[in-house]
Amino acid sequence: MSERSLCSPETVRLRAHHLLCLLTFVGKGYTPAFVAHYERVVARLNAGAEAVLVEGPDDICAPMLEGGHHCLKPRIAARDTEALAAVEAALGTRIGVGARLLLDRERVARLREAFADGSIRAACVRCQWSQLCTEVAANGYAGVRLIGN
Repeated sequence: MSERSLCSPETVRLRAHHLLCLLTFVGKGYTPAFVAHYERVVARLNAGAEAVLVEGPDDICAPMLEGGHHCLKPRIAARDTEALAAVEAALGTRIGVGARLLLDRERVARLREAFADGSIRAACVRCQWSQLCTEVAANGYAGVRLIGN
């Protein structure tokens, strides 16, 4: 399997800032194909697939890699670095590339609490989806797709 291909059904490759994006995903995104793909990734996580932390483009990025989308830009890698530090602080544990995380209900709830209070949002500052995510958190995460397993 190539480095950029999807992992097995039991694992989902995630870059660090997507750990934040998943918290507020309500079925909106760049294109209908992207949203449909994202829904399938979230369904796998909800079914118990482990997240494997990767550097660079991940399973969520897959539909956007053709055509020079922002997934490969240095500013997105910097966003990953900021997000990783914030997620580590919120979870109280060091994680890095290759770490495996089960996004269970307790872990998702801890991250959402930190997201809502703003303590893990530094990576979101220049994101075009930041306002939507703020609204989702302010509305008690109504309609989010990731429920945890």
